[in-house]
Amino acid sequence: MIAGAAGTLRDLQQRMRRIPIAWVGAITAGIVVVFLPSRFFLLDGRSHGDWLQFLGRFHPLVVHLPIGLILLLPLLELAGARRPALREAAGFVLQIALATCVISIFFGFLLAYGSGEMGGTVTRHMRGGVVLTLELLLCNIVRFSWGAGTLPRAYPTLLVGTLLTLAWTAHQGGSIAHGSDYLTRYMPAPMKRVLAPSAVVAHPESFFARHIYPVLDTKCVACHGTSKEQGGLRLDSYEALMAGGKDGAVIAPRNPDRSILLQKVTLPPKDPHFMPAEGRPPLTPDEIARIHAWVLAGASAETVSVPGIFIEEDREQALPPVDDYSALIGDIRQMQQSQGAKLVAVSATPSDGLILRTVDVAGSFDDAQLAKFERFAPFIVEAELGRTAITDASLETLSQFKHLRALHLEGTAVTGRTLGKLSSLSQLTYLNLSGTRVTSEAVASFKNVSKLRHLYLFDTPAELASPAAENSLSSAQ
Repeated sequence: MIAGAAGTLRDLQQRMRRIPIAWVGAITAGIVVVFLPSRFFLLDGRSHGDWLQFLGRFHPLVVHLPIGLILLLPLLELAGARRPALREAAGFVLQIALATCVISIFFGFLLAYGSGEMGGTVTRHMRGGVVLTLELLLCNIVRFSWGAGTLPRAYPTLLVGTLLTLAWTAHQGGSIAHGSDYLTRYMPAPMKRVLAPSAVVAHPESFFARHIYPVLDTKCVACHGTSKEQGGLRLDSYEALMAGGKDGAVIAPRNPDRSILLQKVTLPPKDPHFMPAEGRPPLTPDEIARIHAWVLAGASAETVSVPGIFIEEDREQALPPVDDYSALIGDIRQMQQSQGAKLVAVSATPSDGLILRTVDVAGSFDDAQLAKFERFAPFIVEAELGRTAITDASLETLSQFKHLRALHLEGTAVTGRTLGKLSSLSQLTYLNLSGTRVTSEAVASFKNVSKLRHLYLFDTPAELASPAAENSLSSAQ
């Protein structure tokens, strides 16, 4: 056994001596590329020179060379079993694939560093390319021994691993160029429900969810999402949009003229700062008008409509307006300035309703406190009661909130014993019961609430009856 290991080592040493000086240079370049990101040039989300971006733009052109060569390699090796000349060609193809892979990584790094691209997918794509290069190096080293019959399994195993790494790395590259949903965007609905369920939004009926986010998702997220964060900016959620990027906020509520996002999308198309960049479809006048009106109205994540925008498709989905609370505006403002629970207007339009917020006093907000808000029940469309001290006794009070559309009860002492009282809330679309003691029998009382779309039962007895932690009503029953 020791003699065999020594023979293998001598064989590897002989193989290393046969490696031309050019390939020693390629190996050295590969090692340098491995350490460049972590030792010398950190991806910080900022651009670093037009000349770096110019050179980096050759990456998409160069990267297809090693891809084609690596895919050709196993075909040549298999065919070479009958035609030795093809096996000899396979060795040459493997060496060229290694060289072009090193060059591709170099140009790819220039592209990411020069343009300020960053994000999880960019990092994974770069690491995949590095791993692919190292695998090709090992393939070059052990292929001679495989041909001589001393290491019969090493080269085929490495080759299979290389193909798998190539597929994974190419998928990450596709996600950067076309968005993380480029494989699922046009997937048939039945398959999408199983393989790519949509993310749940906190306010599914809001103007942002229905008319702003779809525009950002289609036109902007490919460069400003989880796959890629140009300028440190992400636009794949309301929170990320309002947080802005390296250059600060991109949305200035109630001030469209100072909102950088609107400035960028309304520049002349030939302007170097025009967005979306890289030849992607620009926003239409209607889409720009919707964003402009939404920002002017306060850029809320919750409001269901904005002044001056009327969309035909919304007429069937629009919920009826609440009662006018103008007569109680003095009490509401006083409550907003107090240290207790607050009533916050959804928008400047009274018919959009109020939101009951208790986050600052959750620990002391109990059934008696909620009862004091019953006089405001006709105007409240959302109640944020998560982690408060309320119990089942409050469900009777909540049943009077006839315009309630979203109800947070997560982390409360609610058991669901009288949960059926809430089934009279015909406009309820969102109910969060996570972390409570509700059972599947109690949840069944919502069977006839047609508008309820999102029911959350994580960490409850009812969850045991359903495999998902977050369920729509149909999956929870």
